[in-house]
Amino acid sequence: MTVRTDRDESVVTITIDRERKLNALDYPTIDALLASLDRIDADDSVRAVVLTGAGHRAFSAGADIPSLAGSIAGGPERALREVVRRGHALTRRIEEFPKPVIVAVNGLAYGGGCEITEAAPLAIAAEHATFAKPEISLGFPPPFGGSQRLPRHIGRKRALEMILTGDPVTAARAEETGLVNAVVPADELLPAARELARRISRHAPTAVAACLRAVTRGVELPIDEGLALEAACFTATVGTDGVRVGLRRFLDRTAGAR
Repeated sequence: MTVRTDRDESVVTITIDRERKLNALDYPTIDALLASLDRIDADDSVRAVVLTGAGHRAFSAGADIPSLAGSIAGGPERALREVVRRGHALTRRIEEFPKPVIVAVNGLAYGGGCEITEAAPLAIAAEHATFAKPEISLGFPPPFGGSQRLPRHIGRKRALEMILTGDPVTAARAEETGLVNAVVPADELLPAARELARRISRHAPTAVAACLRAVTRGVELPIDEGLALEAACFTATVGTDGVRVGLRRFLDRTAGAR
């Protein structure tokens, strides 16, 4: 088993469990991650996800190179099917997941590991974590969405420096540029990620899903289209239990303060 899950109340932690391989993403691991997300999506009692890697050396070193090499050797069509489409499916699933996915970067996040971090709505890194886009040293650009998401996070010039050099950046630099939300000592990483998950889980799941959808899909739209999306996300929550409970709680609190 290359992926394991653990549950703490309404928060599920998914761990990429290939420590000896620096949690590299071979095809069975990618498929197992997608299957885990499908199960979590279908379980209404799960409110948030923490995604991390086994051990302390790596979140994920990226794609498993022997697997990738075999696909590339099979020609463009096979490489597109096995590498790009599978990688895009994973990062898109994480990006559009209706429950918050918080990546806990417990070491190096290279290639696909960095692309997963880019796709997730939230990320916390251990102080020793590093991030890199080394695909160029293999002769090709990032294939899991990194050429598109990284510039949207940190800006075109900063992204191109990482993509064109392949050089790693520190966790502190990743926080400075907006790739991660926070940097914490290694022994505080999972507690910090789970605490963030719990803070979000206090709120109605319909509201959380609407916020995720509005921001993720709207961030690159022209403002008028983005506002229309925001309006649709808002009206979709009207009449839900989350709104009824939230308004009642607010009005009761206001009445009690008079």
